Amino acid sequence: MVVSSPGGQAFRDARDFLLRHASDYDAARAGFTWPELGAFNWALDWFDAIAEGNDRTALWIVEEDGAEGRWSFAEMARRSNQVANWLRDRGVRRGDRIILMLGNQVELWETLLAAMKLGAVVIPATTLLAPADLRDRVDRGRARHVVVGSADTGKFAGVPGDYTRIAVGEPVAGWHAYHDSRDADPSFRPDGTTQASDTLLLYFTSGTTAQPKLVEHTHASYPVGHLSTMYWIGLEPGDVHLNISSPGWAKHAWSNVFAPWNAEATVFVHNYTRFDANRLLSEMDRCGVTSFCAPPTVWRMLIQVDLGQLRTPPRKVVGAGEPLNPEVIEQVRRAWGVTIRDGFGQTETTVQVANTPGASVKLGSMGRPMPGYTIELVDPVTGQPADEGEICIDLSRRPLGLMVGYHGDPERNAEAMRGGYYHTGDVGTRDADGYITYVGRTDDVFKASDYRISPFELESVLLEHDAVAEAAVVPSPDPLRLAVPKAYVVLASGWPADKETALAILRHAREHLAPYQRIRRLEFAELPKTISGKIRRVELRAREDQQHTADNRPAGEYRDDDFPDLKG
Repeated sequence: MVVSSPGGQAFRDARDFLLRHASDYDAARAGFTWPELGAFNWALDWFDAIAEGNDRTALWIVEEDGAEGRWSFAEMARRSNQVANWLRDRGVRRGDRIILMLGNQVELWETLLAAMKLGAVVIPATTLLAPADLRDRVDRGRARHVVVGSADTGKFAGVPGDYTRIAVGEPVAGWHAYHDSRDADPSFRPDGTTQASDTLLLYFTSGTTAQPKLVEHTHASYPVGHLSTMYWIGLEPGDVHLNISSPGWAKHAWSNVFAPWNAEATVFVHNYTRFDANRLLSEMDRCGVTSFCAPPTVWRMLIQVDLGQLRTPPRKVVGAGEPLNPEVIEQVRRAWGVTIRDGFGQTETTVQVANTPGASVKLGSMGRPMPGYTIELVDPVTGQPADEGEICIDLSRRPLGLMVGYHGDPERNAEAMRGGYYHTGDVGTRDADGYITYVGRTDDVFKASDYRISPFELESVLLEHDAVAEAAVVPSPDPLRLAVPKAYVVLASGWPADKETALAILRHAREHLAPYQRIRRLEFAELPKTISGKIRRVELRAREDQQHTADNRPAGEYRDDDFPDLKG
């Protein structure tokens, strides 16, 4: 395959360098440089180039009822051409903003590629959004078009605006039928040149503490920036890659679009309405999945079943979204003979820090800075690099995978980019070998009896107990110590939410934590989460402040001093 455009060739050269050094972190880190791009459109200059005459499977979707669809690279290029031409006829122009709200269905990938070819800007949206969320996206995102599944068109009934309405699926009165795009011309000619610096994506973040931010990415920062994600996962041509993620969130673009197609790998999706670990393992086995990425929640559910039923485990397994606990990593290693490799990144970036293929993995550590990223841990007091501090990106060597900024929010940008660094809001520690261990969000770390407490460390210990499926640790007001660690626990199947179970968990924590880290209080409860599945510790902290006014004790809370042998 020959890439004809200068931008496409520069991208290929950078990609091929990382593939050649797939298991040599030191060489990749020392020799990798981001490609210099002027005019560049990933869909035209890369995807269409690798798709020409290419009958290998680009996208493979297996439905819950067993039906499945497979589309080759050549088919995806052709269909996205048709969709681009059809959208152009519906009024979509370069720079227009399109809300794309679809599930894991082929039309999602077709539309994303088509929008890129047109030079339009995509606002990804999860199908879980409510009308109020959609009004916010139409208003602040200045959306001129929406592409949505027919079943969700009703959510827009109360969303005012002069935007083009396109329905995917059954015909809907007043909406253009996406199916008509199949009659469009299968050859596409762009109406102008796309610059790598042109805006491609506007992500509304999940908003764990405030109104969602608009994260702006370009035709370079995500498509090309995800070379770091490709390298972290270890993706290669011919891989069949399964990433558990819902459309609308950044991780879906990370590992269901850019990283695998950068590597010329197959994107594999198993659709389900309710997660079934055994069914997922069966489909992975049947379809020959070679590479697997899942968030911690899914990994924790997988270890509750027999992992050994997967006869041919994937060779590459990674976790992202939140750090993985060592106990989960160990159980998968024993069952599959492979080590889950953590990676750290954000909607604002591609993968920044990770355990890469072929490198030693230190349990509990999320690895080392990725090729193309210069990471510093910045002391919050001095603002200087340290071995413990906020995880920051050195802007003097700005990586291509970093966002442009928060769209339309100069104050927030100034705060995030202060002092010559991009500030992630996450805290880590670094050892003598350069490995970084996650401590927590800057607003999640707290003090108890003047000791600094990392919720993640305590949660990792709790998850080692068989009774604990999920846990979140927050400060609970205390008249003597100001605050003490309290655990909210979701129980594994078969464990009763009673005093005996609480004692067993508290005893386990006492035996495996330092005295100053001791879990003093425990409550069984479902964990509040964002729409993207992240635990809202901020909500639990507020709940604690409210419940413990005047040292009130909430019903259902167990304390270590309830148990004589745990006192002290």
